[in-house]
Amino acid sequence: MTTTKKKSQTLLAGATISEFDGVRYLHLGTDWVQGAMRIRAPRKLELEYIQRMMAWLLWRPTDALAHGRAVQLGLGAAAITRFTHQVLRWPTTVVELNPSVIQACRLWFHLPDDDERLQVVHADAARWVLQDEHLQSADALCVDLYDHDAAAPVLDDEDFYRACRGVLAPGGLVTVNLFGRDASFERSAERVAAAFGADQVWQLAPTKEGNTVLVAGREVVLPDREILSARADAIEDRYGLKARKWLRLVRPYGGGAD
Repeated sequence: MTTTKKKSQTLLAGATISEFDGVRYLHLGTDWVQGAMRIRAPRKLELEYIQRMMAWLLWRPTDALAHGRAVQLGLGAAAITRFTHQVLRWPTTVVELNPSVIQACRLWFHLPDDDERLQVVHADAARWVLQDEHLQSADALCVDLYDHDAAAPVLDDEDFYRACRGVLAPGGLVTVNLFGRDASFERSAERVAAAFGADQVWQLAPTKEGNTVLVAGREVVLPDREILSARADAIEDRYGLKARKWLRLVRPYGGGAD
């Protein structure tokens, strides 16, 4: 989340839409940015931290990138949803509590109607992850749960992260957006590590805005650097993401070399 100048602004049932320099932003009644979309390139991941939320791709074998199932907790401006549904073409489920965010994304952020590969669920993520039918249902899970104050994740206890692990299939991965320059970051990271095991958690360096993305896996084996480099090359070639940069920024949780 960042702040941005506002050229125009529209109020939509709690969701505020602004545009500046060819980019449309989603707010929840404050200047904090909840998501963004470049109007002429809606499938491009505009925000740096949103790009890094896709870092789980590095942990997945290149020949497995063409198939999988994605789950997203917190819709934001639907950037990740557009990417997993329209670029990766994975079956995608999104859980969003605020109906005005869903409506705003349908109207202003190119969120398509539900189809055989997309389901947008108006629900509480804390309850959704506990339902038996969702156990081991996802290969990739993206968690970005902030309210209008954007001070700390609204769901951030060890039980919640354990439930997130339960949603992952073996070999599955979750990315979590945290504010790395806030005192709450270390507490949140410790809870993720307690739920997944510290050896299954990695962190990227903070963005200039202070967002730190954690990657956590369920029974994931990290390959050697040569394989990771080859995967990064494939991700950049296929999707235009900064995967080689991610390799320079990532390290195991708690310090040490990547």
